[in-house]
Amino acid sequence: MEPYAALMASFVLCGIVAAVMVCASWILGPKNPTPTKLEIFETGNPPMGSLRGMRFPVKFYLVAIFFVVFDVEVVFLYPWALIFRQLGWAGLVEMAIFMAILGAGLAYVWQVGALEWD
Repeated sequence: MEPYAALMASFVLCGIVAAVMVCASWILGPKNPTPTKLEIFETGNPPMGSLRGMRFPVKFYLVAIFFVVFDVEVVFLYPWALIFRQLGWAGLVEMAIFMAILGAGLAYVWQVGALEWD
């Protein structure tokens, strides 16, 4: 338990600092709710009509998800690049297969039009 004492002290200290900042913001922050501040605001345009009838495009979310997926996949390239010489040809072939699968996924996403903004 003793080797982890510094780590636990760091976690406790971080928790205390975060709690103090949240409480200070809540206590010291201005509390002035006016009707204008309580009004719904979206991109500078006042809301018109009911939101139940509106359909929201999911393309923004799809692009965000694709970014996260491909970004996480690319993270695997860094450790591979560090030990590239030790892996030899087998490592090169494995990474080529990995990149081919990643490229096929990108080609499919592009082909079905998930990256189009219109």
